[in-house]
Amino acid sequence: MRLLVLGAGGIGGYFGARLAASGADVTFLVRPRRAAQLAANGLVVKSALGDLAVPVKTVTKEAPGSGYGAVLLSCKAYDLDDAIASITPAARGALIVPMLNGMAHLDRLDAAFGKDHVAGGVAIIGVTMEADGTIRHLNRAQTLIHGARTEAQRPAIAAFQAAIAPSGIEARASEHIMLDMWEKWVFLCSIAAMTCLMRSPVGPIASSPYGEELMLAMREECTAVATAAGYPPREAHREFTRKQLTDRASAMAASMMRDMDQGLEVEADQIVGDMLARARKAGQAAPLLAAAYTHLDVYRRRRAGAKQG
Repeated sequence: MRLLVLGAGGIGGYFGARLAASGADVTFLVRPRRAAQLAANGLVVKSALGDLAVPVKTVTKEAPGSGYGAVLLSCKAYDLDDAIASITPAARGALIVPMLNGMAHLDRLDAAFGKDHVAGGVAIIGVTMEADGTIRHLNRAQTLIHGARTEAQRPAIAAFQAAIAPSGIEARASEHIMLDMWEKWVFLCSIAAMTCLMRSPVGPIASSPYGEELMLAMREECTAVATAAGYPPREAHREFTRKQLTDRASAMAASMMRDMDQGLEVEADQIVGDMLARARKAGQAAPLLAAAYTHLDVYRRRRAGAKQG
């Protein structure tokens, strides 16, 4: 199966590099500047699981090619419209495997490509891209979960799994992909909302007198939304999130908090705002989500004002 990866940033760059190193037929759709950087240096990954510097094939949106069996979509949610426009010429008949967080992207991708061509997907990994284009793997997680949302997708899902299995990535086809996506969103929204609201990693928050209580209350607001949608998190997930969100020694923080620290754009609407909107629609009280979203919205407004000034 020929694979197309949109971008060569953190998530797409890491997974794509592992795929290329394993001999998979993978091409990266990138901007001209990134294409030149990759031509000069290869795709460079620094990881505790093994460093890479891999020569890779690239195309640009002006000539993206065709005949791909699957497209790995790992853009930021606020770039989704541009991503759809970029991959549309190349994605005819392909399986779209989105690695975006939340749920809002599914409706937009379904409208663009048809539901039978849009799988479910979850990436569990900590990565960032440095100024020189190096992908820095921040932990040892490298999980890519994908699954069929319709019966018609099952053959393509099986072919995609066979294509990525030799890469060493912890990849698996899930029979419960929507639940997997909801569980990822519950955890991500909880940690993003709290670390952004407090502007701190997990450890100092959990160590504060009321921090653990607030962390778990935020998780329960998000869990209530997932439950109302018909996807109550499993007990193993609840135990995992409890440990992660209350670890007083943890230096973990959401990438959204790191983006705020750098004055960058954030996925406020897609991760926190949409969770809050769904809570309101279900008639559920969500005061912590409201506080976190307001904090993020104020940040964005001030950032926009500073850019205009």
